Amino acid sequence: MIGPLRPAVFLDRDGTLMEEVEYCRDPAKVRLFSGVIGALDELRAAGFATVIITNQSGIGRGWITEAEYASVHARLLELLGAARIDSTYYCPDPPGVESLFRKPAPGMVLQAARELRLNLERSWFVGDKAADIHCGRNAGTRSILVRTGYGRTENSEGAESAVDSFAEAARYILDRLDRITS
Repeated sequence: MIGPLRPAVFLDRDGTLMEEVEYCRDPAKVRLFSGVIGALDELRAAGFATVIITNQSGIGRGWITEAEYASVHARLLELLGAARIDSTYYCPDPPGVESLFRKPAPGMVLQAARELRLNLERSWFVGDKAADIHCGRNAGTRSILVRTGYGRTENSEGAESAVDSFAEAARYILDRLDRITS
């Protein structure tokens, strides 16, 4: 028998978990924000899957290669501890190209929900851009804007809350937890 669907926290990558580096292609430039590891541990302990959802238009624009993206992402997972992330979905499509997957379209979230058996109604999306907030809402999750990366200047319209860091977003989610059972 297959168990109940699990809630998730969908995470933007650049500007949310790690410092924003415009079209990062160098693994040496990957720097985690303070408190990210502890926040991920708390969310996972509460029963949430943690899934990275990231637009990587630099690939589609020809500014970075798939191999450069992969090396940066491998470094991020090395710093985080790969076991803290259930899965990663990325979209290389550039702006202006019709895409079901480029945020704010919900395609990556919906794919993750199908593949990982996730309950979107009990899930959250945390990111530093309006596209992240709208992606979450378009997929049926609640959304939080973090004021890191581009979030310092983004409009928080549509977000349930705007907070100063991913660690604060995790606390916000956990404070509203309706006891998740696995």
